[in-house]
Amino acid sequence: MAYIFHQDELPKLVSVVPGRERVFFVSKELTQIDDMLAGIMRYAKGASSPYHFHKNCEHFYFIIEGDATVETPDGVTDIEPGTMVFIPAEEKHRLRAPKDTPLFYFEFQAPNRFQTTILDGTPDDLRWEKVDGKIWIQS
Repeated sequence: MAYIFHQDELPKLVSVVPGRERVFFVSKELTQIDDMLAGIMRYAKGASSPYHFHKNCEHFYFIIEGDATVETPDGVTDIEPGTMVFIPAEEKHRLRAPKDTPLFYFEFQAPNRFQTTILDGTPDDLRWEKVDGKIWIQS
């Protein structure tokens, strides 16, 4: 049987640090699997992830709306809608929306058995509040 989800039917996670929202379509909580984590992300104007890396996790972004920058040890790269970004496991990175436009993208991580290490930010960067008031903490 196929699982069909509409984003409005799924829990929205709002970052404790303002400016980021996510909706997972694939997660342990929703599908009982931990081989992958996938969903959509929205960044407000100027919002960004912390500079971080994921141990044991390949990471993909597909930019749907808005421009962005990706920061890696190689520098900062401008990206636009239609761009796919691949971040290998343990590659340091940060995604940032520009100050004048929001960002909307699809995110995929595999496997969903990883640990995130923040290099520039705080532990709150990994804390997300569910719309119903529960807290979800990224590992």
